[in-house]
Amino acid sequence: MKACVLHGVGDLRYENAATPEPREDEVLIRVGACGVCGSDIPRVFEKGTYSFPTIPGHEFAGTVVSAGGESGREMIGQRVAAYPLIPCRECFACRQGEYQLCARYDYLGSRSDGAFAEYVRAPVWNLVPIPPEVSMDEAAMTEPAAVALHASRQGEMKPGDTVAVVGAGPIGLLVALWARAEGAAKVLIFDVDDARLDTARMLGFDAMCNPREADAREFVAALTKFGCDVSIEAAGTASALALALQCARPMGTVVALGNPAGDMTLAQDAYWAIPRKQLRIVGSWNSSFSDGPRNEWRTVLEAMASKRLDVRPLITHRIDLRSLPRMMDSLRDKSVDAIKVLCQSEESR
Repeated sequence: MKACVLHGVGDLRYENAATPEPREDEVLIRVGACGVCGSDIPRVFEKGTYSFPTIPGHEFAGTVVSAGGESGREMIGQRVAAYPLIPCRECFACRQGEYQLCARYDYLGSRSDGAFAEYVRAPVWNLVPIPPEVSMDEAAMTEPAAVALHASRQGEMKPGDTVAVVGAGPIGLLVALWARAEGAAKVLIFDVDDARLDTARMLGFDAMCNPREADAREFVAALTKFGCDVSIEAAGTASALALALQCARPMGTVVALGNPAGDMTLAQDAYWAIPRKQLRIVGSWNSSFSDGPRNEWRTVLEAMASKRLDVRPLITHRIDLRSLPRMMDSLRDKSVDAIKVLCQSEESR
């Protein structure tokens, strides 16, 4: 098969690779579309994967073409989204059903080969059928949409809440979409990039602020009586966390969601908001996936099918696999202004 293989930091090559063979309880998936995650940029150019060579790519959907055993044979021919985290099922978190917090997990696209390829293998347990109303492109957005949903649930959002989203990248915008879908009275969106705020405006939001150009404190005071009920930091910077703390009302909730690019230092004035407003600070990591009702992937796909969640406007670029290394360079140097890039198969294109 063809794949984009990471041979070392900064060395991503489009080349021939062995088609994976599914083991017992695994299936082989023909990749229909795979998204480029913001984490893929440092993974390719700075941190690398856990070993080399590895095929990156973890936001994907495709069609099951074969099974390694009896399990999964009934899914051959089905379109599926695949949860990329493979839990150990033995650690403390796994025993609580919190598989996203597994201490010894495997992960498609960083610890094992992922979906920047024509084919990828995945455990049957990790698969969710795609409803007929959902396109392959939309289904490839299930992973980031589930991450955003998980953050919303960690913040315990309720209808009528006022929600602040600090950071209008793909995940932050998806958080804002979920807040609106869940009945938020107001959604305030902050970003230092006006182009990202323009995207939020295109999505139908009207309360945006660039904190480098306007006083964020005055912006919040003008739109809320006491501050925001839920404040979600989705940028991974100290300034974003400080702003999220500032936006929150007394006894409000602040969700730490963003992936930090480096050390984060909190100024004394920013820290004071936590004890003086008695804020509830919670973390959010990955998304919940299980055999039971707490499967946020199923929730996402059902919301896409009903059009309660429309992720299509976030897909700004569609490319083929051959073009991916060049696109990764452009995303790193920011010469391409993209929200979500999808690498599609020929049949999807």
